[in-house]
Amino acid sequence: MSHARFLPPDHARGDETTVGGYAAVHGRAAALEGRDGLSYSLEVMTDDTGDAARPCGAYLVFLQWRRMGEQGIAGHLETEFLTFGPHADDAAAQAGALPLTECQRLLDALVAARDGASGRRWFDVMRDEGTA
Repeated sequence: MSHARFLPPDHARGDETTVGGYAAVHGRAAALEGRDGLSYSLEVMTDDTGDAARPCGAYLVFLQWRRMGEQGIAGHLETEFLTFGPHADDAAAQAGALPLTECQRLLDALVAARDGASGRRWFDVMRDEGTA
């Protein structure tokens, strides 16, 4: 069994309102609540684009955490490439500077695209189906 420990934030390490700054300040990835009421952690990922003019791109992966049972990942959502650079580190640094408010907007758009425009949270669905 793993035991978490509290590490106080170190605000000298960055701007906690950005993806990379939050991770630097808090020593862990940022977490957001999706419009579906589920918890998501986010990570910056990079990959080759296949475009010689923009060889490396960075995108966000939102890891959806299980809401019940054993702790773990239940699924994920990914953005398109958001930033580009000649090297993966360049693209990742640009994505790391994205404000968390923009990440929330991107997550909400991905959840809406996956689930439709209803915007119903998991607990509303369960209650309406009489299984809550």
